[in-house]
Amino acid sequence: MSGNSVEPMPLEQALSPPMANGELLFEAPWQGRVFAIARILCEQGLYHWDDFRKALIRRIDDWDQNQQRDEPYAYYDHFLAALTDLLEDKALFDLSELTSRDALLNQRPHGHDH
Repeated sequence: MSGNSVEPMPLEQALSPPMANGELLFEAPWQGRVFAIARILCEQGLYHWDDFRKALIRRIDDWDQNQQRDEPYAYYDHFLAALTDLLEDKALFDLSELTSRDALLNQRPHGHDH
């Protein structure tokens, strides 16, 4: 292996959210929000947590198989992508609508967080 390659992370470790002292660790507010959204949608019966877990496994496995190893592992990026995949697979939202709303929100002034 080359000097800047990274050994693959064990899948069971990759599936665990970042934690510190037994508490979930979020580096940015959006990460806590997406985690809460995923849990609430599950608790409301829109999907089973195991379905989400399988989507997360697929996303992390795809990243592990296809990325160039210079891209850092970002748990909540995979978490959000897995949630998006699952909601789209269950036809609970339209990806094109999400994309257009994202573009609209990105036009808002910097620092506007709601």
